[in-house]
Amino acid sequence: ALAAAVRTIGPLYGLVNNAALANGVGGKEFQDIDVEVWDRLMAVNARGPWLVAKALHPLFTTPGRIVNIASDAALYGSPRLAHYIASKGAVIALTRAMARELGARGITVNAVAPGLTECEATESVPAERHDLYRANRAVPRPQRPDDLTGIVSHLLGEESRYLTGQVIAVNGGFTMN
Repeated sequence: ALAAAVRTIGPLYGLVNNAALANGVGGKEFQDIDVEVWDRLMAVNARGPWLVAKALHPLFTTPGRIVNIASDAALYGSPRLAHYIASKGAVIALTRAMARELGARGITVNAVAPGLTECEATESVPAERHDLYRANRAVPRPQRPDDLTGIVSHLLGEESRYLTGQVIAVNGGFTMN
């Protein structure tokens, strides 16, 4: 339905795959995660971006830009988040595969890996995880949603025409490559 709507309003220049599910994260060790919970997180966080890109990539003009939202949790290896980390690790791998496949068409594909961002969606994240980020960021302030908009805009712009297949951690230096 989204592809049909986009087709009627004009060419597609950019896509940000930002939908994600993080319910029930931060509490269970990998062996205690229910299969249904694992599958639901993978369906939303990993399969979702793939399905959206699959439906929309034929509608892209050249140049085109895709930005997938991953998570620095997949880079850090946070404990008691195996299902979330696996899903966001899949987004990183998908980003790289799509970059190789779509590059010849002039479509770049990159990922942004935010840290724990202070917003309504992270209010249920256990306090110990918030404390971990606060104690280990190089920039010692909470991350806000507007900390991400600049890099996403940059990746969607012409100035990023030769940047593809990359994962950019935006987390105040919590993880460093």
